[in-house]
Amino acid sequence: MTVERGGKPVYGATVGILMLEARFPRILGDIGNALTWPFPVQYRVVRGASPDRVVRHKAEGTTEAFIAAAQDLVASGVDGITTNCGFLSLIQAEVSGAVEVPVATSALMQVPLVQSLLPPGKRVGVLTISKSTLTEEHLQAAGVPLDTPIVGTEGGRAFTDAILEDRLEIDFAACRLDLLDAALALLEEHPDVGAIVLECTNMVPYAADIRKATDLPVYSIYTFVTWFQSGLMPRTFPLELGDPRLPPAT
Repeated sequence: MTVERGGKPVYGATVGILMLEARFPRILGDIGNALTWPFPVQYRVVRGASPDRVVRHKAEGTTEAFIAAAQDLVASGVDGITTNCGFLSLIQAEVSGAVEVPVATSALMQVPLVQSLLPPGKRVGVLTISKSTLTEEHLQAAGVPLDTPIVGTEGGRAFTDAILEDRLEIDFAACRLDLLDAALALLEEHPDVGAIVLECTNMVPYAADIRKATDLPVYSIYTFVTWFQSGLMPRTFPLELGDPRLPPAT
């Protein structure tokens, strides 16, 4: 007889995602499109945490709301928490201190790991939605070296303004060009960049295009959370009689 242990209201959706309060369209690949993920996720919208408030104003006044939403997700059965904005590295310590599950608030947290993978003389570069407001405080909270090359998408055709102003219609073809321009500018300004980390979770749909244009590895919230989830729910590899992984009978 197999006995299963309970204690949760929801099973199978191990990752909880804290969402900013926004209404802009989210295409496949965006963290806020549930079809992006190869596994079930649970969402909680943090009321009052607009993209502008979080990115341009250091998420001021929202920490307690993020903590309450994280606690609600844990009560609903998740085993790990992430967020849909890289700028929320600022609240990593507060949220992780308020729940008893792993917390990964920002894609920027991958930078030290990716750096460790690169050959000598190469370093990680970052693309962000707002270089002007990505402060040393954000970087330090995510463990990112302060001399990391960073290029933003401000001043482009559509991406930064459409997201931060929460527009109901977005020209995603123009956004793609903004991301490609930023990636190529990053390499032109910093030829020693050997891999790219995308700070913004809305950049994921363009990761493959950036990889093709730069010929560099591209890491994002998607790579981070798929790795994160693989530890929360490791894949099982059952062995059965006749399984070719078993040694032959003697």
